[in-house]
Amino acid sequence: MPTQQKPRFVVCIENKDCDDLEIRKVYEILPDPKAGKENYLRVIDESGEDYLYPESYFVRVNLPRKAQDALLVSAT
Repeated sequence: MPTQQKPRFVVCIENKDCDDLEIRKVYEILPDPKAGKENYLRVIDESGEDYLYPESYFVRVNLPRKAQDALLVSAT
């Protein structure tokens, strides 16, 4: 069975001109190496869709497994 990549999360610290981001909210990020090279993150925002946002708008956080599971369940 292939191993799944561990979900990664960020906290929003800036939302200039981004109505679909809330400051202090935790968001799931999706892998996007090309965006990362340009200093962007692919984030699932308040619209429920994934979009690119400046990496500087977020701080990466390591969450306990139980918290990750709860966030992933609420997103579906």
